[in-house]
Parts: sequence; structure tokens; C-alpha cells
Amino acid sequence: METFNSLISSANDFIWTYIVIGLLCITGLHFTIRTRFVQLSLKEMFRLLGGSTHKSSTGKNISSFQAFCVSLASHVGVGNLSGVAIAIAVGGPAAVFWMWAIAVIGAASSFAECTLAQVYKQKSKDSFIGGPAYYMLYGVGRRWMGVLFAVLISITFGFAYNSVQSNTVSSAMEHSFGLEPWIVGVVLAIITLIVIFGGIHRIAHISSLIVPVMALIYIGVAIYIICCNITMFPSVIGEIFSEAFGAEQFAGGALGAGVMQGIRRGLFSNEAGEGSTPNAAATATVSHPVKQGLIQALGVFTDTLLICSCTAFIILVADVPLDGSVTGIQLTQIAIDKYMGGVGHIFITLSILLFAFSSIIGNYYYGEANIKFITSRPIYLTIYRIAVGAMVFLGSILTLDVAWGLADITMAMMTTVNLVAILILSRIVFIVLKDYRNQKKRGIEDPTFSTRTLNDAGINSRGIHWDEIEK
Repeated sequence: METFNSLISSANDFIWTYIVIGLLCITGLHFTIRTRFVQLSLKEMFRLLGGSTHKSSTGKNISSFQAFCVSLASHVGVGNLSGVAIAIAVGGPAAVFWMWAIAVIGAASSFAECTLAQVYKQKSKDSFIGGPAYYMLYGVGRRWMGVLFAVLISITFGFAYNSVQSNTVSSAMEHSFGLEPWIVGVVLAIITLIVIFGGIHRIAHISSLIVPVMALIYIGVAIYIICCNITMFPSVIGEIFSEAFGAEQFAGGALGAGVMQGIRRGLFSNEAGEGSTPNAAATATVSHPVKQGLIQALGVFTDTLLICSCTAFIILVADVPLDGSVTGIQLTQIAIDKYMGGVGHIFITLSILLFAFSSIIGNYYYGEANIKFITSRPIYLTIYRIAVGAMVFLGSILTLDVAWGLADITMAMMTTVNLVAILILSRIVFIVLKDYRNQKKRGIEDPTFSTRTLNDAGINSRGIHWDEIEK
């Protein structure tokens, strides 16, 4: 097992150091500059999120808010509570800064991929469907690329990520209540199967109930702890920035660890540029692709700048050991306990249970959308659902290092494929965004989109059915 873990670790370091981090930064900066910092359009994002649902001819609408919650359900999970703790334990407070940095840069990539998902979405039986596999097929014109991505995301989210989610839940339940991991795994797998066999509408409904409530409660607890230690807050902020750019950390190699952990755990949490969020974004019923692109970019900020930061501040003001002796969800539990007494670890356990469960069903949907891309035969979707349930159980009894290691590798591969695709299709993003902004300048409060916009710009509209499906 030690040899296997060593191979996983070496593969992770090579892929992340030489491929993924470079592509993430290049792609994020490309879209940031060319869109003139579209990810900072916060006022418009909040206006759209609270706006009315555009109606379509499908008769079964997934609203912008529901699509936002499905993607946020996947965002907000163990990456926010356990992943942040791991990043700080390994990379120190500097990791927090680099999580923030990748979120700001990555939000532009998230906008681009989600806008493309809307442009190339298709009408399915129960709702719209789409994502990277579809814009790789119709936009890039490479079905093999779409199939490769579909396979990678189905494995990454349905299997690797969900094993991480259940692993963290079982660890938290064992620490708080002494429950055997296999018992937690069985119960979690059964509930997961009940929900995912209900399809996207059940997943969207449950996500829209769980995610906002739990996020607000968790943020409230974090604010309470910060207020109790308000005098320490400036020094914590100073420590984050000083370690992110400190000469001592640079000379000792600690800076590299902070960068690597911050970017890895930040991407695991907010998924910007990874190609996952577009699968949820494509299901939304909107009048213009840019609307959902902006809303989903807001999800990156909500996840990392808000919820991940809450966990980071809780850990750093609690002065818990950061020597690696305690890591993962147990580090967060110890920090909470210092301020909430005996109920602290119970609160964080219940939080991780609900956050992780919402992530499991959100992760599953990403796999479902891509299984449907590969094949339309229902039997394969049924097999996939059962396999996801099995991985939820198996994840509960795996070691943490193996679960996170496998997730890192598959995440890196699918992210690379997606970033290449959105760079190829970047011109379409710029044309669609320009159309939206021009309509806003003309005083149109609710811009609408037509395939003619792309045709007039000389873009091949093969596979784009917007005018037929969004009437």
C-alpha cells in the first residue's frame, strides 16, 4: 500500500506542477483580460440570481437558482471543511491566499465554460442537458474529446469525489459518535440511491433546500467565532499574506507547498475551469447564455471567498496544531470545539453530513449527464447509479490519503481536457458576451439571445438549437 500511495503522490505532483497549474492560470487570465474582468460584475450577478425564471417550451423548467444550487451542492462539501483544513495543515496559512487567488482568476474560466454550456445545450426528455462533452462535440467538432471528458468526469465525480465525500462523513461520524465507518457507508449509500433514482428534478429540489440553509448557518457560526476573537483577526489576515509572499517561506520551500495546496484544494472546492459546473448550468432555463455564466461565476466566490474562508478563519483563530498531527475534518472539529464546547464537534459533523450528501447527489448528476452523452440506453445509466452507490459505501472505509490522491489525479486529467476546449472556443464566449453587453447598453433590461448572433459573426452553428428550444 505504501508503494501505491507513493506512486499516486508522484503522479499528482508531476501533473499538477507541470500541467494543470499553468493551464489554470493561463486560461483564467486569458478570459479575465479578454472579457474585461467579467467575474467582477457582482451587481449584475445578484440581480440575475434573484430575477424571475425564464419560461421555455419544455414545460419542465429548472430555474437559474435551482441550477445554481445543484452546482453549489457539488461545490459546498468536504472541500470547504476538510479540504481547507488539509491545505492549511500541509501548506500553512499561505494556502488560504492561493485559494483566494485561484478563485478570482478561475471565476472567469467558470463564466466561459458555463456560457458555452448554455449555447450548446440540448433538449432532453425531462429538462435541458449539456456540458463540456456537448461543446466539445458540436463546438470543437471532436466527439472523441467529448467521450474522453465524459468518461473522466463520470469517474471523477461519481466515484473518486463521492468516495472522498463519504470518507469524510464516516470519519466525522466515528470521531463524534463512535459509529463504525461501514455502518455510515451503508446508510449513506441507501439514501443516495433513493435520491438519484429520482432524476434531476428531485436532485435540484433537495439541493435548493439543503445548500442555502446549511451555508447560512455555517457562515453564522464562523462570524460568531470571528467576533469572539476579533482582536486576533487582523493578525490572522497578516499571517496569511506574509506567509504567501515571505522570503523565509520562499527560501525554505514552504511557499511552494502553500501554492500547491491552495490551488489543489481550491479547485477541488470551487471547481472553476474543471468542467463540472457547466453540466448543471446547461439545465437552467434562461433567455441569454451569459446570464447563467454570470450566476455560476458567483458560485465560485460563494464557495471559496465565503465558505472556505470561514473554515480557514475558524482554524487559524483557534490556534490548533498545524504540524500535521491532526488533519482533515478532525482539525476543523477540534477548532470548532474550542468555541462551541461539547456541541461543536456535533455541529460540524452534522454540517459535513448535509454538505457532503448534497455534494454526492450533485456529483452524481454530473456523471448522469455524461453517461447520457456516451449512450442513450437506460440500462447503462442504471448500472452507473448502482456503481455510484457502491462507491459511496467503499469510500467510507478507504484511507483518506488514497481517496484524496485518486481524486487529485482524475480531477487534473479532466480539467486539462476542459481547459483546452474552452480556449479553443473562447471566440464564441467573447461574441456572446458582447451581444449581452450591447443589449444592456441599449437599455434592454432582459437581453435575449439568438443563434443568428453567431451566424452573423461567421461561427458554425452546428449543434446549437437555441432558437428552437428557448422560445
